[in-house]
Amino acid sequence: MANNGSYSNERPSISGGEIDYATDPASGGFFISDYKKHDDLKQMLDANKDGLKLEAMKRIIGMVAKGRDASELFPAVVKNVVSKNIEVKKLVYVYLVRYAEEQQDLALLSISTFQRALKDPNQLIRASALRVLSSIRVPVIVPIVMLAIKDSASDMSPYVRKTAAHAIPKLYSLDPEQKDELVHLIDKLLSDKTTLVVGSAVMAFEEVCPERIDLIHKNFRKLCNLLVDVDEWGQVVIINMLTRYARTQFVDPNKYDAGEDDDENRPFYDDDDIDEGKESKVKKPTVSLDPDYRLLLKNAKPLLQSRNASVVMAVAQLHHHLAPRGEVAVIAKSLVRLLRSHREVQSVVLNCIASVSTHRKGMFEPYLKSFFVRTSDATHIKLLKLEILTNLATETSISVILREFQTYISSPDKEFVAAAIQAIGRCASNIKEVTDSCLTGLVAMLSNRDEAVVAESVVVIKKLLQSQPSRHRDIIRSMARLMDTITVPAARASILWLLGEYSELVPTIAPDVLRKMAKSFINEEDIVKLQVLNLAVKLVLNNPGQTRLLCQYVFSLARYDQNYDIRDRSRFLRQFVFPANGDNKLSSHAKKIFLATKPAPLLQSKFINREPYQMGSLSHYLNTRAFGYHDLPPFPDEAPDSTARIVSPPSPPLQADITFEKKPSKVKSFYEESDSSPVISVAPSTPIMTPSLGGFLTPLSPMSTQERNVVDSVQLVSPSFVPLKRFEVLNKVSGSGLSIEARFTRQPHLYSPKMTTVELTFTNNSPKENFTDIKVSSKKVMQLSGLTMHDFAPISILAAGGTAVGTLGVDWNDSTQPLTFEVGWAEAPAGVGVTIRPPIGELVRAVAMPHSMFITEQGRCH
Repeated sequence: MANNGSYSNERPSISGGEIDYATDPASGGFFISDYKKHDDLKQMLDANKDGLKLEAMKRIIGMVAKGRDASELFPAVVKNVVSKNIEVKKLVYVYLVRYAEEQQDLALLSISTFQRALKDPNQLIRASALRVLSSIRVPVIVPIVMLAIKDSASDMSPYVRKTAAHAIPKLYSLDPEQKDELVHLIDKLLSDKTTLVVGSAVMAFEEVCPERIDLIHKNFRKLCNLLVDVDEWGQVVIINMLTRYARTQFVDPNKYDAGEDDDENRPFYDDDDIDEGKESKVKKPTVSLDPDYRLLLKNAKPLLQSRNASVVMAVAQLHHHLAPRGEVAVIAKSLVRLLRSHREVQSVVLNCIASVSTHRKGMFEPYLKSFFVRTSDATHIKLLKLEILTNLATETSISVILREFQTYISSPDKEFVAAAIQAIGRCASNIKEVTDSCLTGLVAMLSNRDEAVVAESVVVIKKLLQSQPSRHRDIIRSMARLMDTITVPAARASILWLLGEYSELVPTIAPDVLRKMAKSFINEEDIVKLQVLNLAVKLVLNNPGQTRLLCQYVFSLARYDQNYDIRDRSRFLRQFVFPANGDNKLSSHAKKIFLATKPAPLLQSKFINREPYQMGSLSHYLNTRAFGYHDLPPFPDEAPDSTARIVSPPSPPLQADITFEKKPSKVKSFYEESDSSPVISVAPSTPIMTPSLGGFLTPLSPMSTQERNVVDSVQLVSPSFVPLKRFEVLNKVSGSGLSIEARFTRQPHLYSPKMTTVELTFTNNSPKENFTDIKVSSKKVMQLSGLTMHDFAPISILAAGGTAVGTLGVDWNDSTQPLTFEVGWAEAPAGVGVTIRPPIGELVRAVAMPHSMFITEQGRCH
């Protein structure tokens, strides 16, 4: 390496355990045509030293981060997925997430490694393994991914549960038939009390089942209360979801603001709802807000001070679409604050302000000077600010705005100058008090040295003159004289249109202009030629004596023009004034057609029609429906029942009075196996009992008041070990080719925490035939035992040689009786019997307790 820090062209080599970092593939030598440029990295990955492997992975991840292709290193990287070094393993997982979908065959070889990693003590490894596993988009591993997501959704680490939520949409896009089970998982994750998980759970909800609004009811208040503590990305997701939720569950707070006369039905605001800083405290009456509606607005409002522009925009759109009109103004200051951000943020924010300012001018009037254009602004930023200033123009502020517009005319940016002149025209059209002064200023611009300024002024004047042409005859004459100097086609066409439309106001000038245009007709642009033809027709109808021959000459030139539009237009117009067969029926109606009064053009903002789109969305920014956009639902006429959002407080830990009655058999040690189990009976003492799976309870001995602090530290945890071994519950002979194996996952079922989860693996052992519509056909045989069961989701088709996974939820009701039911399918609707006998140890929920407490309980069991 040279002293100046540059890299030489020598290749790195490994010798004697040392490496020569002569060049870095992640930075230098990228354009060198060397097909062995990655050999050094492969050697480092094959080395026995973790330091070399870590250095190689860092350089590879650097290449990936810079957008360079590192896919050819996949075989060398994937071998290190079993590395014992945690830092190496984490980087390998990062790489595999990027390339697992492209290198599916090689990634599948490491499935077993990822499954083992799901049980790793390090939460980052567990989460990374799930992330890689869900990134392998191969349908055959859907059951494996589903099981991994289920286990991770109950993981002790919030980070792993968060990763499980992110994996749900991936699996749904791969296999939509798994939606029912995924919805159960989403329901469970939405109930998570950890702020790290909630945002990701809402994201999964929006991707998989946004129509299941019932999942939000019981979590609505929790989401509102946790909103401030959630990470910024989660805040945006939750606010957008709650905006759509509120539009379906609450009535429009501005329902009576349209000016109806029914005052009797109008409830009024409370004193607390009156905005500060207003001159008058009297507000328009509106419907009373639901307490939950007020909770959402109240908890979202502080986020307007967020440092994150996306969060501020999310809260702004929530208030824009939901809040009462008197309370929307609170977003103005926060949106203006965002104008100090980067150019991209400015563009989005100004786009939203331009849309809001079309019908809510009062919100941004105090911040008028914040929208004055700076010389350092990009063109699109200038145009947006110009649009906002025009929207905010009123009788009181128009003088300041027009003075500002005058300074913009001297800008070197031609597009911006044209927009400024158009803005002056809009102000003149919308505010009648300044129409004459604006016209005078625009006419003065006709003598400007810049041809673009003159051309745009002509176009704007043409639009303004249509409202009161008779008052501005002198302006039309002045514009006619400009035909000798103006060369911009759009301006020339506008002047010709004015002369034709109001030819009776300048009867001597218009024919002379037509004479000059006939001379230069073949050299004019197409847009000018079309207006020359229109002028000729209108002059023939008003003044045929002077213009008939000129009109015939122009039509003859147009008949042989190179542009077919010009030729077709000339043939079409000729029939009105020079009918070929002498039929004067068309000519008799020509004046009604060509000289009919035209309505004055309506000069309005181009942002006026963006209200249907949700503010801040891509569709709102582009003013067109983007792919995947969902319309914002309308407010209901009557609010749905709000009791669905009332959630009862969590019940206290289960407590009972029990004593242990032991059978006369020999008492064995705590760790010894026994066919007999203690009998639980009610007694005056008050022990603590921890909930378990499948209806069993794990008892703890009676404790004194001094020992309560120790009991409080008993926590439910995930099992430290989950067996992967399955046992057969239906052989292929009895099942006519269908076999079923069961496995206890040692997890509560999503349907009810009282149920334990039993995983069933269905295997089609037939080489040719398929099984369809596999489901539970009968539960009659288990009714007498008192057991309850939640069926597995029906399997629509099980191909020959294929496997499928179903999940049962079983409550054994404090019993060791076997579970017996029948499974049927389309080819065997009568079904076959399936029996599952629960080992007692599989039904006890795992808990964590202090070691001293464990020793105490162990001694009391002897």
